Amino acid sequence: MKLGIVGLPNVGKSTLFNALTSAGAEAANYPFATIEPNIGVVNVPDERLDVLAKLSNSEKIVHTNIEFYDIAGLVKGASKGEGLGNQFLSNIREVDAIVHVVRCFEDENVIHVDGSIDPIRDIENINLELIFSDLEQVENRYSKIVKKAKGDKSLLKEKDLLERLKNALENEKSAREVEVDEEEEKLIRNYSLLSAKPIIYVCNVSEDDIVNDGANNEYVEKVKKFAKEKNDNVVVISAEIESEIAELPPDEKELFLEEMGLKYSGLDKLIKSSYDLLGLISFLTTGEMESRAWTIKKGAKAPEAAGKIHSDMERGFIKADTISYEDLVESGSVAVAREKGLIRSEGKDYVVQDGDVIVFKFNV
Repeated sequence: MKLGIVGLPNVGKSTLFNALTSAGAEAANYPFATIEPNIGVVNVPDERLDVLAKLSNSEKIVHTNIEFYDIAGLVKGASKGEGLGNQFLSNIREVDAIVHVVRCFEDENVIHVDGSIDPIRDIENINLELIFSDLEQVENRYSKIVKKAKGDKSLLKEKDLLERLKNALENEKSAREVEVDEEEEKLIRNYSLLSAKPIIYVCNVSEDDIVNDGANNEYVEKVKKFAKEKNDNVVVISAEIESEIAELPPDEKELFLEEMGLKYSGLDKLIKSSYDLLGLISFLTTGEMESRAWTIKKGAKAPEAAGKIHSDMERGFIKADTISYEDLVESGSVAVAREKGLIRSEGKDYVVQDGDVIVFKFNV
């Protein structure tokens, strides 16, 4: 999974990126501190793997991971090249979702490019830049298709889609607001439109506000109301606190969170929100060599899940020996689980569930 982090300058984007990935990107109190995109790879925490590794005496644990792309702060006119905006935007066209960091804290020592704190204004400014950038993409594609469609009637459907997209974007509506069928959805994915991607708004709040998840922060409430109307997700994070957590040894992180009165770190909350937004789940494999998590789309069938491990497994799929994580742990071993009849042989139509522990049988 790839997530692109966007936002205005000085909203805490790079501070958050550093905290999430410990990548050491420059975080400075002036616009455009980030010129080239910073890329950080983060393991998705999954306590189930530790339990399975002990149960199977695994040599190693392999987590699934997320790639974060941090681009420079965007400003008004970014789509037209202001602040090198277009160059920055091209760096996140391939991500699965956009993480939009919004400033929801007051601090007179950290300048705001527009001189005041107004998260909805900031959101709308950034969203407009994504829309204008997409409009340029769509217009270029449309001019080519119009010419080709004269001699190729099979392109008329795409021409119609591009006309609808162009009309929506010109009226400052995102590509997500255009109703499409399944075939058109695939076409839109190929265009890599920024305003077609799902969004998670990250409200960056002060240390005082994170304890109650921003419940008394008027800026956070405004963002939540805005996001609800658009069916987007919201996560409340304190980049400052995440920076402190990132510097701690693993065994001290849990204690620090407890002392702060927090159940989860910002990274945990962001990953959960990403999985929910993109409709993702994890299935597990375990053995002496490794215990491992694999990410798939919710609703994926057994052969597709097998293909995540290796294409040969999908091609020559025979069956999937499956047990829920809870049943396996309760049994204490695969052998006991088998004796109890808890391991099921599932066929091609089986829809994999989150936490399924699977052994695939295949033949090629």
